Amino acid sequence: MSENRFKIVFDGALLPGVDATTAKLNLAELFKSDVTAIERLFSGRPVALKRDLSQADAQTYLQALVKTGIDARIESEPAIELDLADVHEPVPSYAPPSPDQDSPYAPPRAAVGEALPDFAPLKPFSFQGRIGRLRFLAWTMVLTLVTLGIGIVLALFGLALLSSDSNAGLILAGLLAFILVAALGFVSIQFSVQRLHDIGWSGWLWLLNLVPFVGSFFPFVMMVMPGNSTANRYGAPPPPNSNAVKVLSALWLVFIAILFIGGLAGGLTAIQDEYENATQSSYESDSVTTEEIEDQTAVEVEPAPNSADEAAEEARPPVDSAKE
Repeated sequence: MSENRFKIVFDGALLPGVDATTAKLNLAELFKSDVTAIERLFSGRPVALKRDLSQADAQTYLQALVKTGIDARIESEPAIELDLADVHEPVPSYAPPSPDQDSPYAPPRAAVGEALPDFAPLKPFSFQGRIGRLRFLAWTMVLTLVTLGIGIVLALFGLALLSSDSNAGLILAGLLAFILVAALGFVSIQFSVQRLHDIGWSGWLWLLNLVPFVGSFFPFVMMVMPGNSTANRYGAPPPPNSNAVKVLSALWLVFIAILFIGGLAGGLTAIQDEYENATQSSYESDSVTTEEIEDQTAVEVEPAPNSADEAAEEARPPVDSAKE
């Protein structure tokens, strides 16, 4: 009588308290496979991870799978019935099993060995997927240019409404501007989340941008940190950068140079205006001082004629009282 054979069956169930992402990463490490390929095992349909095992090997294999966090089970293989006619058939030759097939820890290549794409598709308007540093800069540059264009159009529209004194138009323009700014900000958050996924971090770390002091340098961390060259828990790596991505990302250097030159020119103009104002104030102060000196001199010289009359009066001969 032949020994009963067993198989390991998995239908996507997890042990209590185990996260699906953690279980997938553990299975990928155990099977030495890709995370995307392991996800095919979580379709909900029963999958035989290993067949034709003895009871002892099945228990050993099951213990290894339980450590990954999945709820697999052992099922008996159906008995194989042979006909006497099969004895006269030529026995097919087969190669001896490889060491991986003899080991209970051998990965189920038949189930997860399917060829996978090297790169994941791009999803600009999604919180899923990954983008690298240059693509993050390129997409952000496009968003900045779109924001500037819409801002100029709204400014011209607002000036036209101000000249027509239309209160209802101003309210409508303000509401439209708020909606557009909110939409552009939402898209910017999606870009940042995909950049964090490329590094291997959670997208919730974007909230660090709202923390005082930390938010002032965290965007530079996202732009500097390199992404994972292989697949991580957020999917396969993004495709290589195109020439358009490289050109758009390089535009940031031009944009920063324009801002620097504009700020420097504005600062020099402000210093020159301040110097001219100080010079004008000093000149006016000197003029006022000269006029005050002339007025004081005129006031001091003015009593001189009165003093001469008084002196003449004093020089009159005295009246003889005897003659009177």
